[in-house]
Amino acid sequence: MNIEMIEAAAGRIAGVVRRTPMLTSPFLDEIAGRRVLMKPECLQHTGSFKFRGGYSAVSALDDETRERGVLAFSSGNHAQGVAWASKLLGAPAVIVMPLDAPAIKLANTKAMGAEVITYDRIGGESREDLGTRLAKERGLTLIRPYDEPHVIAGQGTTGLEIAEQSADLGVTQADVLVCCGGGGLTGGIALALEAEAPDLRVRPVEPVGFDDVARSLISGQIENNNAPSGSICDAILTPAPGKKTFPILRRLCGPGIVVPDEDCLRAMAEAFNRLKVVAEPGGAIALAAALYHGDKIESDAVVVVISGGNVDPAQFRDAISRF
Repeated sequence: MNIEMIEAAAGRIAGVVRRTPMLTSPFLDEIAGRRVLMKPECLQHTGSFKFRGGYSAVSALDDETRERGVLAFSSGNHAQGVAWASKLLGAPAVIVMPLDAPAIKLANTKAMGAEVITYDRIGGESREDLGTRLAKERGLTLIRPYDEPHVIAGQGTTGLEIAEQSADLGVTQADVLVCCGGGGLTGGIALALEAEAPDLRVRPVEPVGFDDVARSLISGQIENNNAPSGSICDAILTPAPGKKTFPILRRLCGPGIVVPDEDCLRAMAEAFNRLKVVAEPGGAIALAAALYHGDKIESDAVVVVISGGNVDPAQFRDAISRF
């Protein structure tokens, strides 16, 4: 992985992927006690940053390989990103999703024309084993959700935009808070910022009980989570950092920040009330870290990636009615 791959991905996705804005709010600055810049990737096509990596990966395939089709496994956002990218590029798509994925993510993935095959995540069924077998049987190209170079490169285009937009707003030194599951978005942004804005330091943010990246950064080796589920932040519940992403995180990222689910719900309400932005729990976790865990942040400014907005309506109503 290098900046040249990210720049190449930026060229492939230009004119298709949205350049999302950088938002500010004096109300959120006051809560955080510092300047907060927010990058709402929930406004991206398919409702999350995952469309960047999905389109980057599918568009990098040669015509013959793309015509045979692709396969992805995901709890929902990568599924939708790959499904829509495949539809735009004329590639058949098979998506492996957990039975307990949010209903809106299952429905949206099917609506984009993908074939959805479910698996029992809670019962211990392996999506990797199922996906690998299906890809082999059907001659499909497997596009992994984070441990795939072209996916990481696509997510890294978010970092190119952050570097330009932060500079335009006069912020050249800050912590960049990024939700972190397997590390594709976090690693891609870190690589882009290393080249374009080295004084912007990436900090991975994870839910309590699923802080494998934070623990891995401390120990210097890949640590695993003990359970496959148990947090409302479904989009970022992964078993462990990726083998390709962790070396990037270890080299470039600052310490991880761990946030309870309740704070994610509070941040969802603030994002809606102050910015009129809809965020899902995992998508709001970096904002929660900025607003309620400022003791873990030393810089005078933070950049927050609101990574996705694919939240079930009932859960969203609960969040905004409680806070």
